[in-house]
Amino acid sequence: MKRVLMLLANGVEPLEMAAFTDVLGWANLLGDHPVEFVNAGLRRKIVTTFGIMLNPSFLLSDLDVSSFDALALPGGFEPSGFYEEALSEPFLATIRHFVEAGKPVASVCVSSVCLGVAGVLRDRNATTYHQEGGKRKNQLLETGARFVDRPVVVDDQIITSSGPGTATEVAFVLLEKITSVENAAFIRKKMRFATPDRDWYDTPQVP
Repeated sequence: MKRVLMLLANGVEPLEMAAFTDVLGWANLLGDHPVEFVNAGLRRKIVTTFGIMLNPSFLLSDLDVSSFDALALPGGFEPSGFYEEALSEPFLATIRHFVEAGKPVASVCVSSVCLGVAGVLRDRNATTYHQEGGKRKNQLLETGARFVDRPVVVDDQIITSSGPGTATEVAFVLLEKITSVENAAFIRKKMRFATPDRDWYDTPQVP
């Protein structure tokens, strides 16, 4: 069995969180590799972007992160307080643990900024949401990352992406890494998700 930990910060984006939840949940039900998917936060209750109340299943402090095989990081909105927890030392230490252990880390949208602040993107290819003036792109560059203007960027075991619309693709790439390409393709078919054509992967986010 593969175990995946998803970190939930206050202000998390519901769509990005749901992509990991559904893809890995379907994989556990129908795939050829069992997947245990666990979510955790720093508090008992959080409020997502757009005001949905959530109760993380576990407190991060109660878990042994070394017992997990991969880490999932949905992004969120700064006005909703996302970075207050997403850039906290417990989150950053967890990111470092997975990267140092050589385990997959999958981030969506602006959560790649957390990877940068954790110090794990120096001299690595990565992307992030970079519309609205390119603020997040500049933050990523300041951490030593090599910015790549593509929807999804994979550098060894680190997956980054450029926005909420990429969340499902990030989840499928993560599933490939913890199981197999064949299993991920099978789950994609069962969920009726089309495979983006090559142009989608090769197209810059911002002209």
